[in-house]
Amino acid sequence: MPSVSRADLSPEPVVRPRLTVLGTGYLGATHAACMAQLGFEVLGVDVDASKIATLASGRVPFYEPGLEEVLEGAIASGNLRFTTSFEEAAAFGDVHFVCVGTPQKPGEMAADMSYLDACLDMLLPHLRRPALLVGKSTVPAGTADRVAARIAAEAPAGSSLAWNPEFLREGYAVEDTLHPDRLVVGTVRETDLQTMRTVYAPLLEAGVPMVETDFATAELVKVSANAFLATKISFINAMAEVCETTGADVTQLSKALSYDTRIGGRFLQAGLGFGGGCLPKDIRAFMARAGELGVDQALSFLKEVDAINLRRRARTVDLGRELLDGSFAGAKVTVLGAAFKPDSDDVRDSPALDVAATIARQGGRVTVYDPKANANAELRHPELAYASSTAEALAGADLTLLLTEWREFRELDPAEAKQAVAIPQIVDGRNALDAVAWRSAGWTYRALGRP
Repeated sequence: MPSVSRADLSPEPVVRPRLTVLGTGYLGATHAACMAQLGFEVLGVDVDASKIATLASGRVPFYEPGLEEVLEGAIASGNLRFTTSFEEAAAFGDVHFVCVGTPQKPGEMAADMSYLDACLDMLLPHLRRPALLVGKSTVPAGTADRVAARIAAEAPAGSSLAWNPEFLREGYAVEDTLHPDRLVVGTVRETDLQTMRTVYAPLLEAGVPMVETDFATAELVKVSANAFLATKISFINAMAEVCETTGADVTQLSKALSYDTRIGGRFLQAGLGFGGGCLPKDIRAFMARAGELGVDQALSFLKEVDAINLRRRARTVDLGRELLDGSFAGAKVTVLGAAFKPDSDDVRDSPALDVAATIARQGGRVTVYDPKANANAELRHPELAYASSTAEALAGADLTLLLTEWREFRELDPAEAKQAVAIPQIVDGRNALDAVAWRSAGWTYRALGRP
């Protein structure tokens, strides 16, 4: 596609643009509600009629702290409504945020771009006036150029593209949308950049920095950030492997490292490793795209990052088996946690659920309890048993594993918990408990990377 200078003639930016959000999953629903709270007129769009009906009623179809309150307020203000009609969206919006999923392809490492392409298929034929499309989905490098070419060929003259990656953390999505640590916007035309400044004016006025860049850099920021974070997590988990061999304590090692300002303590907590719908699939897609571009050697280290992460799951299973004298057969095993992280009901690529299912395949009678993710976990693993409370899950357990560090698990009274179980032995898969307190209460305590 021929390059276009920002100096080229283009339509004047819209003074107060009306926004659509295409795709109302985790990212889209949060973005739509928060932009409406910031005072914009917003239309949320999705092909899933049941999801649209749920959102329109003021309810969120997944768990995210604080989002339902923002959603209810945005709907009550009149700034936010929802539809399944892309024709209505095209007529309504000046700026269209594309927030569809880009999951990992089944059986492959690459990202599945079919949802993005389908979204364009449904929107572009209905555009009757110039519009700015804004990509927020995490995509392989080069996607923005391809999408921009489609817009130039299929949309009205004057339509264009900006790329604006998201950096949401599940459990903190509202905070990360309304008070982000930075904004990144890739554009070609100066007018599009001005429009994005208008869209994010409330955040810019509050002092949020905005990095103004090109398409390729904007695409790479999100996957680069995720690759770095995954590497940091896997580094401390690799050190946990060494600690287990040498007799060192990885929690003390992590604490000592955290005082080095070049390293810092965030994402330096050893444990069961990362999961969810972003880090695992994003680093794999990053490696796949690097291979397509002929620079796979530059990211070869990510293969070991991924491998270290998966080994932590296997090691957790091994610790549990060791406590049961080498076999799970017939043992009642309690797993505390199913979500990939606390304050979420997301079980995609969840290390906790993976460990639970592995133990069940090896003969354990597994009961899972998660404060928010039981329903989602049961959809993926109906062969497991599910408890409705921590107390119910612990009752009669021969082995307990803490695999998602929900606050209610971290704050368990070890003496009370001991009264509920058959055998007081626990694997702390997140290094979230006070080992001294649990051992003093009579528990056999094991954790990853600790003596």
